[in-house]
Parts: sequence; structure tokens; C-alpha cells
Amino acid sequence: MYVADSRSSKAPVAPAETRPGRREAADGPGAADGPRTGAGRRTAVRAAVPGTVVALGVVSLVTDISSEMVSAVLPLYLLTGLGLSPLGFGLLDGIQNGFSAVVRLLGGHLADRRGRDGASRHKAVAAVGYGLSALCKPLLLLVHTVPLIGAVVAVDRTGKGLRTAPRDAMISLATEPAHRGRAFGVHRAMDTAGALLGPLTAFLVLRLAGGPMLADGGQQQGYHAVFAVSGCVAVLGVLVLLLFVPNRLAGAGPSSDSFDGAEPSDTRPRLRDGLALLRIPGLRRLTVCAVLLGLTTVSDSFLYLLVQRRLGLSVEYFPLLPLGTAGAFLLLAVPLGALADRIGRRRLFLAGHGVLLLAYGLLLSPLDGPAAVVCVLLLHGSFYAATDGVLAAAAADTVPAARRGAGLALVGTGQALARFACSLAFGALWSAVGGTTALTWSALALAGCVTGAAFVLREPAAAPGEPAVAGGPAAPGEPAAPTTDDSEVPS
Repeated sequence: MYVADSRSSKAPVAPAETRPGRREAADGPGAADGPRTGAGRRTAVRAAVPGTVVALGVVSLVTDISSEMVSAVLPLYLLTGLGLSPLGFGLLDGIQNGFSAVVRLLGGHLADRRGRDGASRHKAVAAVGYGLSALCKPLLLLVHTVPLIGAVVAVDRTGKGLRTAPRDAMISLATEPAHRGRAFGVHRAMDTAGALLGPLTAFLVLRLAGGPMLADGGQQQGYHAVFAVSGCVAVLGVLVLLLFVPNRLAGAGPSSDSFDGAEPSDTRPRLRDGLALLRIPGLRRLTVCAVLLGLTTVSDSFLYLLVQRRLGLSVEYFPLLPLGTAGAFLLLAVPLGALADRIGRRRLFLAGHGVLLLAYGLLLSPLDGPAAVVCVLLLHGSFYAATDGVLAAAAADTVPAARRGAGLALVGTGQALARFACSLAFGALWSAVGGTTALTWSALALAGCVTGAAFVLREPAAAPGEPAVAGGPAAPGEPAAPTTDDSEVPS
């Protein structure tokens, strides 16, 4: 029996008038007549973020520490230790990331398929994905040629692709619709904390192992120590998933839908049924906009190169740039997720791309120096905080619970493939006309796509007496609910 099975997997939410005395018990006598303070606010936060979400956040935090430990040293290991060319590494990295995006569709589909007991397989598929990644870390100790290392890293990317959609589906199913933005924000903040700790852990392991950065390709004990510790950390993440994440979620029953009561059309969905979800108007609009905006989103690596060259940053500080973005992401993920629950998730998603456009404009301006670098990184981290988890929360509002994994996978895969295509196009454009001109064209294209996406994602005015729009603020005292248009089940 799993430890998590004895716990509630979904935060109970009900109108205040049906639960007399609940608020007074939390805040003290008379609290219902005034604003919440102290313990009442803490109770509300706990209700908004269920234990399942926190457990999944711990899993992501631990797994990201493991993954980023390897990512921090693998480029140097391949380029200097094994003699791989930069072009070869770029192609290897791009193909693996693209493959991971495609595998995400399979992960979402498998997670939605139900066992004989009628339960979904979100946790099982996620566990396979995390397990594959954990298995790959010690395998790096045994392979010493570029093709074999590429195969191991490809399996690791496969694990990442398999687990992403089931994990996000579990977060959405465990959380009430009105609080999904905050829940995804908490998860993304914990995930980003792991991304910050991973490189630092790798640095400490290298120092403790007594090996230099091995720029001459000689001794490799430092790298092997990083791979071994990374494998142990990854196993810890799998154990947390198995022990503390429930097997069943309250909103994932065979005939349940956490918001619209729609019956799933098939308890054993086929892979092509996932693509049929695009017939849901709300999901189709989100996917199209995510793809268009992804096609004009310059990759992190290119943006950091532009920061270094345009703003005159010393080369020795270049490795610290990702930490600046991750730090801003970590600090802003939770408050912006909560803001999305209040003002509307689609609105904040578009506003996040507007913030990215400001970062591009600052890079193209005559400003330079440390202050400009800090501002660009803050804007870049704010962009991720306003879009990453918020997009998943907005997509969850449009998809029935029985197809949640496949629906989230569609949106995520479309966005990932679009960003991969943007990286290839931006690299070719940089080679042809230079980085500044390429960024100028990308900024203009992004401005046009944001304008178009604002038109596509506009929220129709609800008729009197109709429920609030999905992702937007609900009427006072009532939970947020999606429109019928956005939650229609494909026939």
C-alpha cells in the first residue's frame, strides 16, 4: 500500500454557505464578516495547492537536480573529453529535444488509457518516464563513445517526453479549476529550484572528486562522480513519486469530469483520438496560438549569446546567465500563477509574451552594462513564469478529465516543435544577416503573433446567468467554470 493512498488527493472546495463554521474555525469567530488574516490565509493556500501537487513538485525538484547535474558537464565532456565537434553536438541536442516533444504525445495517450479497474495510468506512465531517466545516469559510466552516449541521452529524453503530460494531468486533476494557476505555479517554482541546484551540485561534486574540468580530455573521474551522484538523486525522485503520489485522483474516474460532467466517448482511447481533441474549440485555439508564438520565441541559448555580445558582458560570466533567468522564474512562478487565476490564464499567457517582447526591445536598444543584463534576465524569467505553467492550466480548462493527458500533450508538443523550428530558422538567419537583424525580425514577428493571438483567444461575453469564462475570474462566491464552447467533447 502506498503512503499516498491514505491521503486526500484533491483539495475539497465548496461554497461557504454550505459549510457553516468552516471559516470561523480557521480564522476565529467573526472572521466570515471581514478579510482573512493569519491562519485563514494559510488554510486557503493549503486548499488551493493539494498535497499531490507538492509531492509532484518534490519529484520534479529532485529529478531536475539530477538532470541538470549531467546537463552542466555533458557538453564539456563530449566536446573536450571525447572530441565531438560543436556542430555535431548541436545536431545531437536538437534531434533529441525534438524527439522528446514527439514522445510527449505518446505519454499523454498512454496515461489516458485505463486499466481493468477503470483507473487511469497517469502515475504509472509518469513512473516509467522518471525511471528511464534514472536508469540512464549510471549508464553514462559504462559508455565512452559518442554514438552510445547519444543513445543513452536519447533514452533519457524519451523518459522526459513520457512523463511530462501525465505529470501535468495529475496536477490539473488534483486541483480545483479555480486554483490551477497557483498549483502549476508552485510546481514550476519547485522544478526551477531543482534547475538552480543541479549545476551547483555538479560543481561541488567535481571539486570534492578532486578532478579539474578536464579540458584536456584526460582523467575522467570527476565526470564519473557527477554521473554516479546524479543517478542516486534520480532514484530518490522515483521513490518520492511511488510513495507519496496517489494512484487514484478524485477527478480521474472513468466517467468523471471535474468541471463539465461530460462522459468520455471511449474508455480505451486510440492514439488518433488525441488529435481529434483539436476539434474542441478552446483547445484548438490554444494550440494554434502556442504554435504561432513558439515560432517567434528565440531559444534561451541564442538569447544568452545576444546578451553577452550586445550588452558587453564578460565571457567569464556567461555561464551565470541561465541562473538569472531561473532565479526570476523561481520567484515569480507562484504569484503570477495566482494572478492568472484572478485575471484569466489566457490573458496572462499573452501578457507574458508581451514581457518577452520588452526583453527583445531592451536588447536592441543602445543600453548596455550590468543593469541592462539584469533587466533582460528579469524580463526573460518573468516571461517563463507567466507562460509555462499558465499555459498548462489554461489547456486543462478546455479538456475533459478522461482526455487530460492527451490534451496537454497536444499543446505542449506543438509549442516545443515550434520553438525547435524557431531555433533552426533563427540560427540560419543569424548566419545570413547577423544576430541584431535576426532579433529585429523575430521581435516584429512576435509582435504580430501576439496581436493575432489576442484576437483568437478573446473571451466572448457571457450572456446573463451563464457561467464565467474558463481561466477568467468567476462571479463572487462561485467557482470558476469553463464555457460550453471550450469544453465540448469531440464526437
